Amino acid sequence: MKLTIIGCWGGYPRKGGASSGYLLEHDGFSLLIDCGSAVLSKLQEYIHPEELDAVILSHYHPDHIADIGVLLHARLIQGFIGEKPPVLPIFGHNMDKKEFSKLTYKNITKGIAYDPVQKLRIGPFAITFLHTVHPVPCYAMRIEAAGKSFVYTGDTAYKDDFASFARNADMLLCECNFYGNMDGKGAGHMNSIDAGMLASRANVKNLVLTHLPHYGELNELAKEASKQYEGNIMLAEEGLRITL
Repeated sequence: MKLTIIGCWGGYPRKGGASSGYLLEHDGFSLLIDCGSAVLSKLQEYIHPEELDAVILSHYHPDHIADIGVLLHARLIQGFIGEKPPVLPIFGHNMDKKEFSKLTYKNITKGIAYDPVQKLRIGPFAITFLHTVHPVPCYAMRIEAAGKSFVYTGDTAYKDDFASFARNADMLLCECNFYGNMDGKGAGHMNSIDAGMLASRANVKNLVLTHLPHYGELNELAKEASKQYEGNIMLAEEGLRITL
């Protein structure tokens, strides 16, 4: 599996950046995980929108879905000026009927509801879900292929169930919207200490901090997480590519 960070900012993109969006590739299959603000622009540095095979969404906050609309239009326009791409499946939960309904657009995209208590197979990927602690329904994902495992927390405050959910993962892509001296529980987010503690308790091989704040010295997040976790820690940044 190869992961490319398309966007990593919480809430909104910083200048020249993008909010949540992650491209996961394996065996020629391209899966976009979340599609936040400015993701479509940054995505085109690596892949054309019509080349995506599927999209999966953790939840429907704008910093995770804002560019779904322009993704639909990109594939629509490509059908007029070039070869028409196949219908793009967009997987999301259906606990928000209004937002889920927007995932189906003409014969361009098709919204498909995932059942979070069942394993989902998309291309070469096997995906299991964990309900997170967030103001709206949101799901973390454990994605496995070719003997490797990748866990994406989505947006969440810390919960004990994450330790078993992420157990021995090759990589944990963990939200980290707050510094260690801040309490993110009320907002449904983790801080750096939470992220490090989760990585340690789950015994993951690598920790990547994402959904980053727009203030402070970001390197402090990794330093604070390292007080809990002795493994490899990276800060997400646009263009970071990791092969598992």
